[in-house]
Amino acid sequence: MLPGAGVFIEGNRSLIAQALANLVDNAIKYTPAGGKVRIRVALTGEGAELSVADSGPGIPEGDRSRVTERFVRLEASRNSPGTGLGLSLVAAVAHFHNAELVLEDNTPSGLKAVLRFPETAIRSLPGTPLKSAAE
Repeated sequence: MLPGAGVFIEGNRSLIAQALANLVDNAIKYTPAGGKVRIRVALTGEGAELSVADSGPGIPEGDRSRVTERFVRLEASRNSPGTGLGLSLVAAVAHFHNAELVLEDNTPSGLKAVLRFPETAIRSLPGTPLKSAAE
């Protein structure tokens, strides 16, 4: 079974889709030509993770909490299109679903944005046992 296969996150489909679209849009926008964007869903011991990782410049650790505030744009992104609402919307969607948005370094470079949903939000397909990516 693929990590995350046969697993549903119980929540508002439109909001989760918009959050994912914003994360993917940011990843594509800030990843240079020839770079990579990876989308992953995995079960963990605490719930499920939906992550979008890129090979762009990333966000400095000291700025990560600020970029989830409305209308905040870092100096390096001032010349690219956007309003500074994308990550704040993703954080709001996470909060609505009792989840969290975590911004991490992506190895070897870039940013990894992770939506961590609690175990209470996870449902499996009928007849499909839940298995974490570690199993």
